[in-house]
Amino acid sequence: MREIAEEAGISPGNLYHYFKGKDAILYFCQDRTLVRMQAALDAAPAAGGTVADQVAAVIRAHVQCMLDEFEGATAHLELDALPEALRLPLVERRDRYERSLRALIAGGVASGELPPCDAALVTRAMLGAINWSARWYRSDGPQTVDDVAAGLADYLVRGLVAPARITATPARVAHSGGRS
Repeated sequence: MREIAEEAGISPGNLYHYFKGKDAILYFCQDRTLVRMQAALDAAPAAGGTVADQVAAVIRAHVQCMLDEFEGATAHLELDALPEALRLPLVERRDRYERSLRALIAGGVASGELPPCDAALVTRAMLGAINWSARWYRSDGPQTVDDVAAGLADYLVRGLVAPARITATPARVAHSGGRS
């Protein structure tokens, strides 16, 4: 609570003037971030460019929400801390965001702008990489939020538009002391 109040520039006691408790604060942070991420996703097609450009814009906006705003990382990493009545509406909003991103990617595949892929798998891989950045990113580290956003967008979209297919069957790994 002290960290939240400090980031907001108010005393911890003032937080309770605006919120009933920790759950209300966590809900507010999660809800606000999900609304902003969905807005960025909804705006991507209107911005024009290729589907790859649109996906990259969504990734950059998502990273910005996760790393450059105090409540962002909380939006995805602490969802299970909420009671069910508060958690379920957020899960629905998060799932809508995922479905919207998946639909953008699937639309790119259907139009031929993106190569055939499992849009659900690709979407979940992208979201996993983006969301995990909140665990490893350090604001005092060598990269800015903009650097991370651009790097992840470039890497994840490049993998989508120019996938390297592994066609060989993976070799079985022998374990020492056991049979393979």
